[in-house]
Amino acid sequence: MRAVCCVLVLLALVGPRLVLALLWLFTEYLSRAFDTFLWPLLGFLFLPWTTIAYAIAQNELGGLGGLGLVVVVLGFLADIGVIGGGARRRSFGTS
Repeated sequence: MRAVCCVLVLLALVGPRLVLALLWLFTEYLSRAFDTFLWPLLGFLFLPWTTIAYAIAQNELGGLGGLGLVVVVLGFLADIGVIGGGARRRSFGTS
């Protein structure tokens, strides 16, 4: 399972939504972390980095205690940074 975690991190650098789609199509990684399909779907739409971080925390780190919580917080900060960076680029414009 450690290899899955490393591959997830490398693919997430390309695009977190791509990783979520591949996980949903080819593995049971998300279904082990989430009870329903609703949360991964909402995560795909709004907070993809946080969704991946939560799945890693649940599957690899034993839940949201200790290091798992740190991973989820880092995923959330990555989502906020991506959203904020896009808003900043739109407001100032790029030439």
